Amino acid sequence: MKVLQTVIVKQVLTENSRNKLLDQYVGRKRQLKKECEQLKFESKRLEKTRKFPPESLKRHFDHEIRIHMEKIKLLEFQIEQLHILSIGSELKEAELQGIVEVNEGDNWDEFLAGKTVVVKDGIVTEIRER
Repeated sequence: MKVLQTVIVKQVLTENSRNKLLDQYVGRKRQLKKECEQLKFESKRLEKTRKFPPESLKRHFDHEIRIHMEKIKLLEFQIEQLHILSIGSELKEAELQGIVEVNEGDNWDEFLAGKTVVVKDGIVTEIRER
């Protein structure tokens, strides 16, 4: 019988993967800052049209900007942590659904424990039982 099971994908931190992650984090942070500036601009533009009540308009845009700023703080924290982590550390990258074969006589507890796929520089290096 085939069953869907959650598989955890972990990435082994190498100098190459650290640089890629750092580039992704910095790029995402830059994008969020641009979006914040766009939200501020849009807020001022809509404020001048006077089509919407100023209080609700300000509340809406302040909320959106606050959400973006929290995401930026999280990215800054992740960047700090990335610098602290040593080469060889494993980072949880994703959780995927995989099809697994279950047969009579299989150990159910091992099946429930699930599997972990370890990736190093884009190459699967290990598949382990959790």
